[in-house]
Amino acid sequence: MAIKRRTKVDSSFSMSSMTDIVFLLLIFFLVTSTLINPNALKLLLPKSTGQVQAKASVSVSIKHYIDKGTVSYHINGNKKAIPFSKVEEELNAKLADMDDPTFSIYADETVPVKEVVALMNIAKRNKYKVIMATSPE
Repeated sequence: MAIKRRTKVDSSFSMSSMTDIVFLLLIFFLVTSTLINPNALKLLLPKSTGQVQAKASVSVSIKHYIDKGTVSYHINGNKKAIPFSKVEEELNAKLADMDDPTFSIYADETVPVKEVVALMNIAKRNKYKVIMATSPE
C-alpha cells in the first residue's frame, strides 16, 4: 500500500529578508558617514607633521575670499557665516557646560594671521584650549 504525502518540500529561498537587512545597513552607514566629517566647508589647510590626539567639541572655520578681501566665520561647519562679533557669544554658548572646553580652528592657508590670533585671544579671555587644525604632510 502506497502512502502519499500531501505536503511537498519547497526548496526555494526567499531573499526578501536579506534585502531588508542590506537596505538597513546601507541607511546606517550613510547616516554615520555624514556625522564623521564635522568640517563641511572645503578649506585648504596648512600642512604639518605634528598631530594632536585631543578631540575638540566645537570647530571654528575661517574661509578667506581673496577676490573680495573678506573672511567668513563658520561654527561647526555650518554653511551660514556669522560675523566676528558673534563668534565669542556662540563659543560661550556651546562650551559653557563643558568641563574641559576645547575648540579647533580650521583656517584656510590664505587666511591672514590676525584673524587666527583674534580667535586665540577669545580662547585666552575665556580660558579655552585651542587646537589648530592642519592636514598631514
